Amino acid sequence: MSENTLHASTDRAHGSRNSRRLRTAGNIPGVVYGEGVSPLPVSVDAKSFRTAVSGDQGLNSLIDLDADGQKFVVMAREIQRHPVRGTVSHIDFQVVDPHKPVVAVVPLHMIGDAVEVRHADWEVDQQLFNLEILSRPDLIPTHIDVDISDLKAGSAIRVADLVLPEGVAPAGDTDISVVNTHAGRAAKTVEVKP
Repeated sequence: MSENTLHASTDRAHGSRNSRRLRTAGNIPGVVYGEGVSPLPVSVDAKSFRTAVSGDQGLNSLIDLDADGQKFVVMAREIQRHPVRGTVSHIDFQVVDPHKPVVAVVPLHMIGDAVEVRHADWEVDQQLFNLEILSRPDLIPTHIDVDISDLKAGSAIRVADLVLPEGVAPAGDTDISVVNTHAGRAAKTVEVKP
């Protein structure tokens, strides 16, 4: 996993008026927090931040944050957006140890073709689109594939059934359905007939 360098300023003033001024000037207010670190208010350049998280890893990217000489390895955790414009209005940077597991959210991609489900006039219904995982930052995958090729009518794929890369484990309940199947309109019509 490649690390991006991001420069931050620690001299930002508190308050909503000052935060608005920062955003107008093209900066985003934020805070750095983590184990052994007192919360540190910072501001970062909006374009530089977009560049730092625009790679394949997205928000799971490791960022070398240089806050006026104080160096931190962080991940962008909580991102607040403007309710109308959708622009980033605040960022929480969590200090991480690159050698210790962290919780991350990774998208799930359905692959394959559930031929048996289709031939039975049933439908595939994806229930879960992202998965919380526990992994070292350098092992976080960009996505996890969910192969539905062997899916049968009336069956499901649960988190426990997913094939995860080495060093990656689910962070939550493994009994949650990722993909379900249910009778389609044509199958329901056939069942109703005497």
